Amino acid sequence: MKKLFVFLLILATSGLLAVMAQVNVTGEWTFTITTPRGERTSDIKFVQEGEKLTVTMQGMRGGEITAEGTVRGNQIEWSVTRETPQGTFTMTYRGKIEDANTITGEVEMGNFGTATWKAVRKTG
Repeated sequence: MKKLFVFLLILATSGLLAVMAQVNVTGEWTFTITTPRGERTSDIKFVQEGEKLTVTMQGMRGGEITAEGTVRGNQIEWSVTRETPQGTFTMTYRGKIEDANTITGEVEMGNFGTATWKAVRKTG
């Protein structure tokens, strides 16, 4: 009986991982970042090819920024590096793919701390 339970547990877990691995984030999303200064919503585009991720997002001061990252299982990560008068500044976005239409995460902003974010897939 114990062997059957372990087998079923492995089978269920494998099936869950397979479903999670099938989620492809490619598409247009609405991206909301929540900071101590409030929420900021913008558009973001993901292009996923296997584990490789290309991200196009709006910059904090306008314009588009393109970044590269990874998708592994239900984990997503990318970094944006900018040159500023004060030196190089990197923001690293890490998140969890909750389902085919929702991703949540946190961004590390160097000396500025962290903020939470959420992306919701656009429909239609």
